[in-house]
Amino acid sequence: MATTYDFPSDLRAGQEELHQVRAELSALLKRLPWSVEPLDGFSDTGGWRKIERPASPGWTADEQAEVEKLRQREHELAIFVTTHRYWSELTGPDRVDARAKLKHTHETPPAPEREEP
Repeated sequence: MATTYDFPSDLRAGQEELHQVRAELSALLKRLPWSVEPLDGFSDTGGWRKIERPASPGWTADEQAEVEKLRQREHELAIFVTTHRYWSELTGPDRVDARAKLKHTHETPPAPEREEP
């Protein structure tokens, strides 16, 4: 049977927020122009793979600030999750297994707490 871990609520919340911030950052980067600075478009058909980019108007100051804000928050959360005191309770393969499972805790709802009779 697979081992289950009783992750602290703050660690679970930090991991969940990290997933959300990464999703927001990914979505933002996909809709922004390919270049931060304004650049002309180009086409390279001579290589083994054709590469084309349209002209890029660059990112606005607000877009750059939003990307920086999300990257900074992602960094803070990654540090919080990886240095959480919970990890000191585990060693070796158990720590590796627990870290892998924490990344997927958002996919399954937490088990309901049992009431004491």
